[in-house]
Amino acid sequence: MKNIVQFLSEVKLELGKVVWPKFDEFVGSTIVVLLLVVVFSIYLGVVDLGITKLMGLIFKTFSNYYV
Repeated sequence: MKNIVQFLSEVKLELGKVVWPKFDEFVGSTIVVLLLVVVFSIYLGVVDLGITKLMGLIFKTFSNYYV
């Protein structure tokens, strides 16, 4: 129990040293992260769709050889 109290005390001390971002910086960073998530999601969706179509074409083309 003593170790837990000491650990939490040290955590509190270290968190006091942290320079927290201002609200404007926080909002700006959050918007950037959300925009990047949307952009990468769209990109991965397009890549996935392209690979799906390509694999479908390959299977359709070569399916006659394995019947």
